[in-house]
Amino acid sequence: MAQASSQTTVDTAKTLSTEFTAEQLDAVDSIIRENQGRPGALIPVLKDVQDVTGYLPLPLQQRIAAGLRLSLSEVYGVVTFYSFFRQEPIGRHLIKVCMGTACYVRGNKDLVQQLSRDLDCPVGGTTADRRFSIEGVRCLGCCGIAPVITVGEDVHREVRVKDMSPILEQYK
Repeated sequence: MAQASSQTTVDTAKTLSTEFTAEQLDAVDSIIRENQGRPGALIPVLKDVQDVTGYLPLPLQQRIAAGLRLSLSEVYGVVTFYSFFRQEPIGRHLIKVCMGTACYVRGNKDLVQQLSRDLDCPVGGTTADRRFSIEGVRCLGCCGIAPVITVGEDVHREVRVKDMSPILEQYK
């Protein structure tokens, strides 16, 4: 049994080293070490690790579970419960499309279709080159300037279909 566990550890390390840099993995290990034995540390650890790596794939969850002496099911349960944790990589530029009532009434359906066509990527997906991810959100709190999209921290107001290509060009 110990041999199977040892092989799993080797496979996990190999997978992580192809996806993340040595510096990122060192930062992850540091976060884990600083929080070992601290009650209630799991969510802050997951948040800090995701800030470093961008997402939390299963091999990384295994590393966190082992480091914090938790079961993988505990870690996985938290990652899958909270919507702000990601198990898949996201693009360099996260595009959030407001799906709220004001944006819907003012044409966000057409915007979403155009955005998906321009990037060849569905809402909830990431482009093949990992440059963009598209996420539908309930409300961005900008109803007075609807329809609204954000690209990273940049807010684009009163967006029309004809505006999509020029907006995307700014981030290519």
